[in-house]
Amino acid sequence: MENNWYTISVYSENNVGLLNRISGIFLKRHINIEGLNVSKSEIDGVSKFTIVIHTTEQWVQNIVGQIEKQIEVIKAFYHPDDEIIYQESALFKISSDLLFDERQIQNIIKDNNSQIVTVARDFFVLSKSGKRDEIDKMHSELEPYGIMQFVRSGRIAVSKAEMRISSLLEEFQHN
Repeated sequence: MENNWYTISVYSENNVGLLNRISGIFLKRHINIEGLNVSKSEIDGVSKFTIVIHTTEQWVQNIVGQIEKQIEVIKAFYHPDDEIIYQESALFKISSDLLFDERQIQNIIKDNNSQIVTVARDFFVLSKSGKRDEIDKMHSELEPYGIMQFVRSGRIAVSKAEMRISSLLEEFQHN
């Protein structure tokens, strides 16, 4: 089996220690978590973990099965990239003199549909949202000019197909 990118969505109660136990599932299998985001979900009191991994479908099935055995987990799903709509965000801190002295920097900002978040005397900050490869492209274009700081968020994703999670979560809330 070949490795592919998978996004795992985990709906759970918001309890201390669950993230540690979930990450332990990946650690035991020597699978690196490439991206992680935790937020509230569409149902009050229920959190959604979005985890990105690069592995085989068999391994992702096994992992989702192990995650669902955690007592606080309501339901877990996995999807290949073509079954979801997803974005990441990144911030780039760049020296301010480049904004005014390097015409190419302005072209990079425009060509990548990025935004200037703030401008200070010594630096300015760019924001870019998109797919991982779009952020990587912008990073490689800015790198020759010097990036003072760079940070990327975890993936946020929704499935293209209806997951019927809301009705499952509503049942959970009423129990």
